[in-house]
Amino acid sequence: METTTQSPDPARATRGGFDLARLLTLAERRVVARITSALASAGGSVEEWRVTSLLADGEGHPMSEIAEHVLLAPPTLTKIVDRMVSDNLVYRRVDETDRRRVLVFLSERGVQAHRRLSEAVAGEQAEIEILFGAEETALLGPLLTRLSDRL
Repeated sequence: METTTQSPDPARATRGGFDLARLLTLAERRVVARITSALASAGGSVEEWRVTSLLADGEGHPMSEIAEHVLLAPPTLTKIVDRMVSDNLVYRRVDETDRRRVLVFLSERGVQAHRRLSEAVAGEQAEIEILFGAEETALLGPLLTRLSDRL
């Protein structure tokens, strides 16, 4: 009887039986592609939506906090915010409690853009929920949050 040795399946190369990083990246790319398309139809981008979502609380935020929320390097964020200032979506103001800090706020036009972009994202997320299933979608958020918090 002849025995053959099989080389390990790269997709199952990790201890959990699957390549977690690859699967997370694949899912993230597909979700972001769908949301990017929906936002483009609404006249915006993922980055603009994330910036406006943070600023929608009306409190004003420093660039470092926005960069962390939007998941971008500060120089890249600066270019995006500069463009948003030019488009009258946001404005900068010196922090009254710490004059060395500059805060970014949504303008009235930015509030309207945030509503429009958030509606586009909500619609696409509802479509994703239909495809993935309501129960699975409800579980996914808390699971990914726990994974992120523990790493």
